[in-house]
Amino acid sequence: MASSLIIGQYVPADSVVHRLDPRTKIMMIFTFVIIVFFANNAPSYLWLTVFSLGAATLTKIKPRFLLKGLKPVWFLIVFTFLLHLFVTREGDVLTTLLGFPVYTGALIQGFQISLRFFLLILVTSLLTLTTTPIEITDAIETLLHPLKKIKFPVHELALMMSISLRFIPTLMQETEKISKAQASRGVDFKTGPLKERIQAVVPLLVPLFVSAFKRAEELAMAMEARGYRGGEGRTRLRELAIVSRDYIAFCLFFIVIAGLFVLRG
Repeated sequence: MASSLIIGQYVPADSVVHRLDPRTKIMMIFTFVIIVFFANNAPSYLWLTVFSLGAATLTKIKPRFLLKGLKPVWFLIVFTFLLHLFVTREGDVLTTLLGFPVYTGALIQGFQISLRFFLLILVTSLLTLTTTPIEITDAIETLLHPLKKIKFPVHELALMMSISLRFIPTLMQETEKISKAQASRGVDFKTGPLKERIQAVVPLLVPLFVSAFKRAEELAMAMEARGYRGGEGRTRLRELAIVSRDYIAFCLFFIVIAGLFVLRG
């Protein structure tokens, strides 16, 4: 389970995406999350798909690893497509599936929404795959620095978000370990009535929550033992700097945005 989840994992590599300033990647990904909703026809979706796959290729991360990491969300993508297929009533009736009429508009809309969901997951995953947690923390803190004037806890928020991302694969590993331990004791998570399967999850959730609280307490004690007192007066080992490759990336991304608005219907 843990090996099939890429959200929160960092994969070290020598690629142009890894060398980009984390603030550049955060701003580009945040903008992409917004502009992907402006795509409304085949050329615009194809344009964004080419950009997303091109960005994934530039990371030098193996495509098999990316596809395997997206495995847990394939169910949601397929479910979204089927939901639109049976619920949407637009266009002409194309065929009948399981006694339900399938409309052309439902097929198109289901494909578009599923593709949009896939692109969002893929592009946002590239941030954690190519950026270390400490870089994400520093980047978020720098971007939100103006909010300090109104006494907003910028550093604490950035640290909390970074730790949350880092703990996702850790919790998944812990879940896999506990589920195997419970399965060896005769707990069945996959068969039987729905009520019994829900009850079988309780022995999994209790030790998982206990382990999560224990890890949080150990992390807090470790930070306190190392003299952590918040962001005031704290220095960084590596200072963030926007260089020429970041400006080039911004220019290319603006071309992507312009191309999207030209191609959209």
